[in-house]
Amino acid sequence: MQKIFLFLSFMTLAFTLQAGGDPDLVKLPAGYQSDFKLYHSMNRVGKPQVVDLYANQKALDSVGSGEVLNDAIVIMEIYKAKMDAEGNPVIAETGLFEKDTFAAIAVMEKQQWGEEYAPEKRAGDWGFALYTPDGSAKANDLNCASCHIPLKAQDYLFSFEQLTSFK
Repeated sequence: MQKIFLFLSFMTLAFTLQAGGDPDLVKLPAGYQSDFKLYHSMNRVGKPQVVDLYANQKALDSVGSGEVLNDAIVIMEIYKAKMDAEGNPVIAETGLFEKDTFAAIAVMEKQQWGEEYAPEKRAGDWGFALYTPDGSAKANDLNCASCHIPLKAQDYLFSFEQLTSFK
């Protein structure tokens, strides 16, 4: 019985570490804050978080064609919102939530993945990974691809319109 419990615990941990993406394949680019362009900031829907979205030049150059090309990378810096005494997010002058703690970095990378990256863990050719603010891989029990899959017409990007209109 103890062996079964240990096995199930190990499998749960393994699933948790991979469910939100694959940091072995989708790497956090060093220097993205200076090398990539900040193209949009927004509040996350249904969560007291505000995010900054960055894109590499490949994403910016190719998005006008209606589909982002391979080697494109989009990064989402996730910040917890500052909360007021009643537990509501504080609204900054920009109309967005006021940033509090830097919580995580989500990376989306578009590639022609081979068998090493199972199609059910991707959204089209987009792969995912989640990192802590210090750049180490972060466990994530969410399946990133499942939320992006319905956005096929927008090349699986929630911010496709903002990326397309960024100058």
